[in-house]
Amino acid sequence: MGVTHVVLFQFKASTNAETINDISQRMLGLKDGCIHPRSTMPYIKSVSGGTDNSPEGAQNGITHAFIIEFETAEDRDYYVNKDPVHDEFKKLAGKVLEKAQVIDFTDGEFKL
Repeated sequence: MGVTHVVLFQFKASTNAETINDISQRMLGLKDGCIHPRSTMPYIKSVSGGTDNSPEGAQNGITHAFIIEFETAEDRDYYVNKDPVHDEFKKLAGKVLEKAQVIDFTDGEFKL
């Protein structure tokens, strides 16, 4: 079963719109930029994201959300722990983020 990787960002108040857009586009670009060393092919199934537009008011400062889908937990683990392109992105984004939250799940699994 696939793994869905949910990433939520709160940018620092001092971050300008151009930088926010650049980081967001780079996040979306990880789909094509992250290459698995064994297959030498992109391994992220899909990436989507956007700016919060919820009227509920429960965002707690989060302004941007991204959904990344992986075919396997092994692909997700490579992305999180070893992918050099992802590592560089984290360093760049970390300079302008106030907060990042991540949660992963497999659709339909609810065990603890």
